[in-house]
Amino acid sequence: MAKVELKQPIVEEIKAHIENAQSAVLVDYRGITVEQDTILRRKMREEGVVYKVYKNTMLRRAFEGTDFAQLDQHLEGTTAIAIGKEDATAPARIISEVMKDAETISFKGAVVEGTYYDAEGVKAIANIPSRDVLISKLLGSLQSPITNLARVLNQIAEKGDAA
Repeated sequence: MAKVELKQPIVEEIKAHIENAQSAVLVDYRGITVEQDTILRRKMREEGVVYKVYKNTMLRRAFEGTDFAQLDQHLEGTTAIAIGKEDATAPARIISEVMKDAETISFKGAVVEGTYYDAEGVKAIANIPSRDVLISKLLGSLQSPITNLARVLNQIAEKGDAA
């Protein structure tokens, strides 16, 4: 069996992961301990993020013709990829959280919703709350004025009953 035949299923697997992905973040994972890696992988699973280590050549082949080809410049050395399917900011946010204890991990670059970001850009994305948190904040801020209006109207109605 030729080497190409062995590599094709891996390339297809990567393509399947990135097909409808919101984001992909590349990291250099050199120096991470087994314990830190276990924590990182568990958090990724909990958030529905695919986190894998592939050979750079496999990633490059899978990225061909996609927005993720913008990451080819970072495909050197040790590379892990975190793929966000539902929440575009989840991979960067989780890695950033783990980086506080695992300082050897570093961002290489990312493509989030079709836009390329360098390592500094990924750090900025990591600070964006999840979509669910943003929606709950929005709903909370919308609900507050309505609640206040209801209280005022209730007080007016109570005063009207007293008179």
